[in-house]
Amino acid sequence: MALINVAAREIHCKIVYYGPGMSGKTSNLQYIHNQVPKEAKGELLSIATETERTLFFDFLPLDLGKVRGFQTRFHLYTVPGQVLYERTRVAVLNGADGVVFVADSQRHKLEENIRSLRELAVNITKQNKKFQEFPVVLQYNKRDVPGALPTATLDKYLNTLGWQRYEATATNGSGVFDTLKAISKLVISKL
Repeated sequence: MALINVAAREIHCKIVYYGPGMSGKTSNLQYIHNQVPKEAKGELLSIATETERTLFFDFLPLDLGKVRGFQTRFHLYTVPGQVLYERTRVAVLNGADGVVFVADSQRHKLEENIRSLRELAVNITKQNKKFQEFPVVLQYNKRDVPGALPTATLDKYLNTLGWQRYEATATNGSGVFDTLKAISKLVISKL
């Protein structure tokens, strides 16, 4: 749920990058953080334990304008994708205004993508939100990997709700900002 800071005339929105382990969530955030001008972003922080990490930072997009006279500041988070960290994913997802689901395009990761997306649906529903109406954008990452599944196959299994989806290679930035712009606009349209 977006937070409104009347004194600063800012609306704070939380976007969570969700998906299976090693799908490219962290690579997305690192690329975005490296490209956003210094004056428009906060520090990239990592909350890490011995076996997991969650990254986050906030930034003030320069091209989205104002919403009813308020500047919009986005807080971007990743979740640890490994199966045993579901409780951490639930905690990070709490209060999210939108989600980028980062799917790994490799053939052997399809089942893991499906499980992670089902878990996302359950976790959003547990927060008393309607999953079908929640702002979600899909990112089919690792499109540069030999043998990546065709987008039509990924759509068949992951995009039954007809979300916006983008092909990406997060390590080189391809599709990263297209995905971010799409989720940002979707979140703002729900405000």
